[in-house]
Amino acid sequence: MGRDIQTALSETKRMFEIITAPEVSLETRKKIARETTENFANNINKGFLEYRKSVTESGEFAVTEWSGQGSILKDALDREFIDALGGFGIYSPGIRHPKIVAAVKAQLDRSPQYSQEMLDPLRAHLMKVLSMLTPGEIQYGFFINSGTEAVEGAMKLAKLYTGKSGFISMLKSFHGKTLGALSLMGKSVFRKPLLPLLEGVRHVPFGDYKAVEDALKAAQQVGDGIAAVVAEPIQGEAGAIVPPDDFWPNIRKICDRYGVLLIADEVQTGFGRTGKIFGVDHWDVAPDIMCLGKALGGGVMPMSAFISTPKIWKCMEPNPFIHTSTTGGNPLACAAALAHINVMLEEDLPGQAAEKGAYILSKLEELKSNYPKILAFTHGKGLLIGMEFFSDEIGYKVASGLFSRRVLTAGTLNNSKNIRIEPALNVSYEIINEILNRLEDTFKSIN
Repeated sequence: MGRDIQTALSETKRMFEIITAPEVSLETRKKIARETTENFANNINKGFLEYRKSVTESGEFAVTEWSGQGSILKDALDREFIDALGGFGIYSPGIRHPKIVAAVKAQLDRSPQYSQEMLDPLRAHLMKVLSMLTPGEIQYGFFINSGTEAVEGAMKLAKLYTGKSGFISMLKSFHGKTLGALSLMGKSVFRKPLLPLLEGVRHVPFGDYKAVEDALKAAQQVGDGIAAVVAEPIQGEAGAIVPPDDFWPNIRKICDRYGVLLIADEVQTGFGRTGKIFGVDHWDVAPDIMCLGKALGGGVMPMSAFISTPKIWKCMEPNPFIHTSTTGGNPLACAAALAHINVMLEEDLPGQAAEKGAYILSKLEELKSNYPKILAFTHGKGLLIGMEFFSDEIGYKVASGLFSRRVLTAGTLNNSKNIRIEPALNVSYEIINEILNRLEDTFKSIN
């Protein structure tokens, strides 16, 4: 494109005026919708335009996100959509929860970032609060900006503490796409183009604790050091797959027996999503390290963390600069997280998720009986629910059918066999029933 400083200046001025304007005309928003498609093609990734339903299913104007509140999103043309996706889990308290937005605005007026030299109160207080919510003896943590960073930090901590470099991870797992987290991932579509990744990672079937023990036994016999076993309490990206009830209690015992750490990736399952504060709470298991993210920032700020016990964290004390982040745990993110935890507890979001999730699953079972050639299985706990279809083709018809009926879900052209329902935990029953009605309408159209 070439350097053009004057045009860059005028473009930033134009967008600043749009961002700060109390109202933006429909004509201006139409222009933005057109420009957004062009900008994605020319400056982000043309591939996104081929897989986004917001482009392929939206007619003349691509659906360009503009505003949202609660469980409703509006595009630039004022078309309303029900959010049954929740940003893949970031919107647990809903879009723009007033209390969380107010906390961030107030902190923004005080100080948006840290000096990096003075002690920062919100970061320390947030970890104190988290230590009161987490299972076991977890007391220390490090805050960053994304779930992937949380997984990377957990891997480093496990290696530092144990002096070992290997990991046991699960097939079909999802832990992020940076090189360390990608090494743990159990999906070839993301791994294969970037091989070789980190050495010493073994993958076993999720939910099979005997396979975990066999892998640890084999590693021991050949002298491979395993630092930790890593798993999601419930596999999210795989389709809200719930393991057998004996899985987590047994891998806790097996890890203790073999002297390896147990890492729970709670990035998607944490903060009430599955009907408990944390996913591992369903089985009363205390991991050695936990990864947090997505909903931690209340859907307002990017926020994540890896957290652990005093015994394990001790290895970070001789050189506290061995793992740092300039923007991780910034005051805006910490303000959002503290406000979100307050909302979660005051509104009992885990309890709401448990009750509403059970309701949705019961209704999906009815749909499965009524449309046996469309919906094959349902999975999940709380409001992390997966619908499994008989083929990707059927799944995409459902996803695109819901989109045309203005309901946002997952599901793309190349990955639609499992579609998640993952709305805000405080979503109303009125909206839930509307989602279900539009889902049945979609089933009828393709039956």
